[in-house]
Amino acid sequence: ADAKAWMLDFLADYRGALIVISHDLDLLDDAITRVIHLDRGADDATGVMHEYKGTYSQYLHAREADEIRMAKQIAQQAREIDRLQTIVDRFGAKATKASMAQSIEKRIARLKEDAPESVEARKVMNLKLPEPPHCGRTVLEASELAVSYPGLDVFEDVTFDVGRGDRLLIMGLNGAGKTSLLRVLAGLTEPVIGSFRWGMDVSAGYYAQEHEGIRSGADLVEHMREATGGLGDGELRSILGMFGLVGEKVFQDASTLSGGEKTKLALAQLVGGKHNVLLLDEPTNNLDPGSRTAVADSLSSWGGTLIVVSHDAEFVEALQPDRALLMPEGTVDHWHDSFLELVTLA
Repeated sequence: ADAKAWMLDFLADYRGALIVISHDLDLLDDAITRVIHLDRGADDATGVMHEYKGTYSQYLHAREADEIRMAKQIAQQAREIDRLQTIVDRFGAKATKASMAQSIEKRIARLKEDAPESVEARKVMNLKLPEPPHCGRTVLEASELAVSYPGLDVFEDVTFDVGRGDRLLIMGLNGAGKTSLLRVLAGLTEPVIGSFRWGMDVSAGYYAQEHEGIRSGADLVEHMREATGGLGDGELRSILGMFGLVGEKVFQDASTLSGGEKTKLALAQLVGGKHNVLLLDEPTNNLDPGSRTAVADSLSSWGGTLIVVSHDAEFVEALQPDRALLMPEGTVDHWHDSFLELVTLA
């Protein structure tokens, strides 16, 4: 957080030129004066670049206006082409009207040739989590957990419990053991002291911020098969499609995906896993603003249990946590909005 604040101040005061790729809205609104939007070309055609002057927020408004304007223009031109084609169909067979029909056909061809390219609308994930399987009232009981490495005691004597449907945010400065605690709960790290016990019929899914579960040599569908079990490829591809992973993309080597695409694949694996508890370690890292909002909205309305590490204040606010676990002390407190000021320090 301190490094981010320093960087934002540095970029805001920098007098040279900046070319930035970022999903950080603070940076995009405070440090830039122009946005270059790259439209994908249709059917592998060359893409188009559009320039917008102003901050990211100003770009969003201008972009939306462009999308509306171009959609109206394209619809109007399509109606005109249909009208002219109706005239051609009516008079084309009559010898006395043949020359008129040919003239109109040339006009139709010119309209099609001069047709404006549609502005690529922002793609928003259509994400809906399945209802979680039922589980016991007590989801998790952890007692006197401690993690240490040679020469480093990460945390000790961490005791807490989680109930069905709870939303617990794990908070603390860098190095306080937030990720280490999630890895203990996910069964990937052994505590040196203490124990924990999952409740009846609990199925916990883990999202790792470094995407350790995504490997080379396997495509997206294969990753989904391994994470879900029993679902057909059609259903797996439907889940991937909710995250915008469609077409030939699903047969791509998963290790070659971008950071944002890896995040979406890992989240898709959780959706297909039919869990009732999710352990999420910085799930919005690498996601664009629209995707972050879609993930937050979906999780906030989900009926399962969430144990989350995040420094994304907007995401945390949308989740509306019930309690906060403060690391490394292991103190549990009821959530209140003043904690939001501490989230970005995590």
